Order: sequence, then structure tokens, then C-alpha cells
Amino acid sequence: MSCRFTFRPVVQWPSNKTRRPKPSVFRVQYQVTLDLLDKELTMLGVNQAVIQLDLPESKIRMDGLPYSNASPDFQGVILSFDSKYGPLRYATDVFDRWRDNLRAIALGLEALRKVDRYGITKKGEQYTGWKQLPASIDGFSDEFKAAAFLSRHSGLDVREVLKSRDTKTRAFRKAAQKLHPDKGGAARDFDLLNKAKNLLMK
Repeated sequence: MSCRFTFRPVVQWPSNKTRRPKPSVFRVQYQVTLDLLDKELTMLGVNQAVIQLDLPESKIRMDGLPYSNASPDFQGVILSFDSKYGPLRYATDVFDRWRDNLRAIALGLEALRKVDRYGITKKGEQYTGWKQLPASIDGFSDEFKAAAFLSRHSGLDVREVLKSRDTKTRAFRKAAQKLHPDKGGAARDFDLLNKAKNLLMK
């Protein structure tokens, strides 16, 4: 199994930005970082993940990858995915290049997995600190969480949901057929569906 990566713009940075990002000591090619990230996510049972960068939609291709000449204005990276431990999100901006921050996240995931390897934990307790995402007025902390909710109830994968306004609308309609109270759905779930739509359609 291989994990699929979809790049999306950062909606909101989750904490204070690093005032003086530093150069990293990493000296590897970008593909090496992607390979490590793919390995670690696959070990977590993840088949799709969202990487958020400070890029406008126009700098991200239809297949969800950034254009080769795309350069974020801000170096921070957010990685979000659903795992066997629940939804997880990791963000860092401590290095002055976004690719180095992505590598830092990949190495962090590798280190967390080693905690299990050496028998210190048995149930993935080391991941619990990243489970609870900050609440938002819209009911979802970011686009990925809203898209994951639509994906779960529409049958479309997250990448398809995030592809365009039309696919978001199609996912909403499919999910509404399942979640509308008149169709036997719960009012709370239908309310969350509308909040996901409001966030994604901004």
C-alpha cells in the first residue's frame, strides 16, 4: 500500500508562528522525504493524507500536487490524516524551508513509531497529544477535517472531495441523502454536514 498526498492551502496556522526560523541540518532530496513519509503513514494504516502549505489554489494542480515552481510565502507545513488512532495533525514552521519542515514531521512520525517498537507503549498512547484538534466556529478545525467528514458520508475519497467546487457540491448532495433527518439521519450529523459545506465553500 502507498499513501496518496494531496496539497491544500493553509486555512489557519494552528499556533504562533516561529519568529526566526532556522536553516536545517537535513541534506537529502525531497523525494527521500516523501518516501520516508509514505513509509511511516503506511505503517499507521494511512492511505491518504493532506499536506497544507501557504499556497493559493492557483498554485496547486488538479491532481492535488503543487506546481514545480510554486513557492510558499510562509515555510510552515501542516500534515493531516485519519489513522487507526483517530484523526491526527502535525504542524511545524521551525525551519526556513517548507520541505525541511515536512522532513521534520516525517522524522517525528518515525520517532513516535519507535516508541511502540521498543515496547514502551502498547496502544499508541504517544499519538494522543495530537488527536484533539482545536475547535472552530464552523465545527471543523480545517478543510481536511471537513472534507474527511464529507468523504465518510458521501463515498468519495478526500482527494475527490477537495478537487473542485463541483465535487464538493456532489459530495454534499450524496451525504445529504444519507444524513438528512427526513431520510432517517441524525439532526446533529446533518448540522455538521452543513458546517462542513460552509467551510469548504468559502
